[in-house]
Amino acid sequence: MARNDTKLTIDGIEDSVPKGDDPNNSQRGQWLRAAILGANDGLVSTASLMMGVGAVKPDAKAMLLSGFAGLVAGACSMAIGEFVSVYSQLDIEVAQMKREQRIKGGGEVEQDGLPSPVQAAAASALAFSAGAMVPLLAAGFISSYKVRLGVVAAAATVALVVFGSVGALLGRAPVVRSAVRVLVGGWMAMAVTFAVMKIFGSTAM
Repeated sequence: MARNDTKLTIDGIEDSVPKGDDPNNSQRGQWLRAAILGANDGLVSTASLMMGVGAVKPDAKAMLLSGFAGLVAGACSMAIGEFVSVYSQLDIEVAQMKREQRIKGGGEVEQDGLPSPVQAAAASALAFSAGAMVPLLAAGFISSYKVRLGVVAAAATVALVVFGSVGALLGRAPVVRSAVRVLVGGWMAMAVTFAVMKIFGSTAM
């Protein structure tokens, strides 16, 4: 069956975009996938950090403080990295638009629809923080050392499955395969951090 396509030509490069595809929907999907990835990063890094500290210090306060420090540091790192990345992309796009305007004979460059570095930075920080809050909230009210470790691992497991499944749905990928891949990756990160800290932390102490 024939399909009507809209042809776009930019600097001599021709691309084909199917009619009916909404660019706004595509952009929203990209933002949502980026948010899921950011939340997954926050979850895995914070849970792994807490498990690593828990391997050498059974104190609940030490685990929570390390997790909170990881949340703050990670959110700041994500925000700064995203801000710089999007700003660089914005500079490139604006420069390209200015060149095209000069070729066409001048005129002002309209920046409507271009990415906002501040919004991207805030979204990355919030997504990371949301994921990092999962192990923090899970361990926040548990005094027993072994139970606390188990609850952190269990909460991280559930969240990993959810994030992996949602990311797969947004990306139209196989849900089970994606969820298992994300879950195994998170487990490996927590297990390796726990084991390394258990070995070297015990030796140092």
